[in-house]
Amino acid sequence: MLSTALQKRDKVTELGTLEAELRLRLAAQAARTAAFDWDVAAGAITWDGATDILPMHLDSARADNLLDGIPVERRGPLVAVLEERGPQSEFLLDIEIASAMGAVVFTLSGTRTPGEGGRTARLVGLMRDTTEGAREIRRLSYLATRDELTGHLNRNALREEMTHAIETAKDENRSCAFLVTSIDRLAMINDSFGFDAGDEVIMGVGERLARTLRGTDVIGRTAGNKFGVILKNCAEREIALVAARLRALVRDNGVETRSGLVSATCSVGAVWLPSAANTSQEAMLRAEQALDKARANGRDGFATYQPSLVRETVRLRQMQIADQVVLALKENRLKLAYQPIVSARGRKVSHYECLLRMIKPDGAIITAGHFVPACEQMGIVHLVDRWALDATIAQLKAHAAITLAVNVSGTAASDPAWLQGFVDTVRSHPDVAARLIVELTETAALHHFEENAHFVSQLRELGARVAIDDFGAGYTSFRNLQMLHVDTVKIDGSYVKDLSVSPENQVFVRTLVGLARNFDIKTVAEWVGSDDDAALLQSFGVDYFQGFHFGEPVINPEWA
Repeated sequence: MLSTALQKRDKVTELGTLEAELRLRLAAQAARTAAFDWDVAAGAITWDGATDILPMHLDSARADNLLDGIPVERRGPLVAVLEERGPQSEFLLDIEIASAMGAVVFTLSGTRTPGEGGRTARLVGLMRDTTEGAREIRRLSYLATRDELTGHLNRNALREEMTHAIETAKDENRSCAFLVTSIDRLAMINDSFGFDAGDEVIMGVGERLARTLRGTDVIGRTAGNKFGVILKNCAEREIALVAARLRALVRDNGVETRSGLVSATCSVGAVWLPSAANTSQEAMLRAEQALDKARANGRDGFATYQPSLVRETVRLRQMQIADQVVLALKENRLKLAYQPIVSARGRKVSHYECLLRMIKPDGAIITAGHFVPACEQMGIVHLVDRWALDATIAQLKAHAAITLAVNVSGTAASDPAWLQGFVDTVRSHPDVAARLIVELTETAALHHFEENAHFVSQLRELGARVAIDDFGAGYTSFRNLQMLHVDTVKIDGSYVKDLSVSPENQVFVRTLVGLARNFDIKTVAEWVGSDDDAALLQSFGVDYFQGFHFGEPVINPEWA
């Protein structure tokens, strides 16, 4: 009887062990993991679960076939473990095995056991299918340097390439060039054919530009409608020839889109390096200056950067202002001034716009218009914008009853990485997002539409609101506003000032407000200077007023 009981108990134990092994095997199978025992000396592997994850054509019974499945140029890490000498150790490495469905990536981890002479005798461990993770890492690495729409380098990667090109040119006593190419009137193409067609035009132009370049040249997308081209080892006389070839290739060949054939032209601004610029940032700024000159006379233009004593004096002045701003940031002398925005009906404060101010060492207060343009030109406006966002969020956290509007500069609005950082900051403070309004200038929203559309979408998903500032100063259509899904437009003050005595501006403002109401977009009138103007604006249907008549910007408001 005792013997029978013991036998039953042993069977129960055995069944329990088998169930445990089955559970572990199922868990490993679900995790796409196999166990292996590799007898290196005998050249054989014992697997558990390999048939579930190894490519079907690979004979997992033989060790040499595992190496055979790995491309020769990728065998290094595994061969290093196999040829290692020394005491017992652990290993962790990735391998890539070819299969009919494409490369499969595995992560191997386990223990290496040495044999005679310390050489590897046995590897025991786990092999896990990490193909999806590896593909995601490669995708993120690709996106870190590439523009997602065109596949060309993004702005940051192109700037790094240009830094290297300038330094190489200096070391080898030769020259290179940087060209910035802008698709003319892309906003009109978007309006006429739709944004999908606009994207196809961007891709088509990028392909044409890339085809005409030499193998050593580099192309990247620097903004929504702009490409940058680095011409390595380029004589100054060749710049105009290359620019003419680029422009002709775009002008003479329409782009086929799903909406039909779209004709496009481009304008080109160029700078010769390193004689006209010592750094990549300086090169990009001066190429943009040349582009502005090229576009001054219409479409399909070309210009090269020409040194100017007046312009150089301005640049030195801008550098001085930028240095003052950096010092003000360090010494906590940047401040926010809060200007009230009141409702048109009740004349009560709805929210406040945060306006930048710099306090000079002598106590004088400098308005943003005197230093932000210099910060944009010198490439430090991102620091100022980030400080403004952090200061605004701090005030929202400290004062639960207020709503604040913060501005994003035009330069920052063109940088996707910076915009994403802005969104991430707002996301990390969900308690204040609903009381935050982000203001974009109309020109920035127009010229960098794709980046800002994504930016606006993310902010609104977080609960923040978005306003277009200075509306009417540029050429943004209400169709663009509808695509952006903004909450508010702020009518440019030049149309509001002395409105009661300007019949032309009255027609413009009345029409704009009517369109905004049709799109369910709120309106704010800037620079309201009198009760007469306010009454007229209210009769047009304007929702909010802003101007000295209703309150000047104050650094230390009563609520603070």
